[in-house]
Amino acid sequence: MTKYEHACVLVESEDARILIDPGKFSHGFEELTDLTAILVTHQHADHIDMDRIGPLVRNNPQARCYADEATAGLLRERGIDATVARDGDRFDVGTTVTVHGVNHAVIHPDIPVIPNVGYLVGGRYFHPGDAFTVPDEPVDVLGVPAGAPWLKISEAVDYLRAVAPRVAVPIHEAGLARPEMHYGHLERLALSGTTVTVIPPGDTVEI
Repeated sequence: MTKYEHACVLVESEDARILIDPGKFSHGFEELTDLTAILVTHQHADHIDMDRIGPLVRNNPQARCYADEATAGLLRERGIDATVARDGDRFDVGTTVTVHGVNHAVIHPDIPVIPNVGYLVGGRYFHPGDAFTVPDEPVDVLGVPAGAPWLKISEAVDYLRAVAPRVAVPIHEAGLARPEMHYGHLERLALSGTTVTVIPPGDTVEI
């Protein structure tokens, strides 16, 4: 895994290079090539930068693009061929990806809820986007959101415990001035058996 700030991560295996959520708060992914897939969880700008997705797709003509229904429509308006990913879908992009979840977490009752899907990559890494989706299959590595307008740290801890991964990688931290405080809570309050692994922006770790 390589983390490109906030919610953008590159997941690599022997036959797959999958980029997830290349958004406005993330940097360093722009020159990537040889991607097998680009996955988008939802339409918010911190998860999909509409100004940079076009060049990324052009640099990776072999990559298949998947997104929730609303975002897929926005991408098609930009001339980008995007396949709609729905809860329960399963597809192969060099490794198997299964889709889990339907909606974004509630930010406020007065703000309409938008679609959000999560992706379980290779049966191991789950990227939830902006939701508390618990897949109906085991998760080895979880991208656990650390901070957001829809999230408080107690909810992040409860979500981490509900999924109970072997490894948790904090994501979605760009809105925090001091994310280390949130990382510390996740580390201290995780269930026994879960290791919280912080990946600094631009760094790559093997899990």
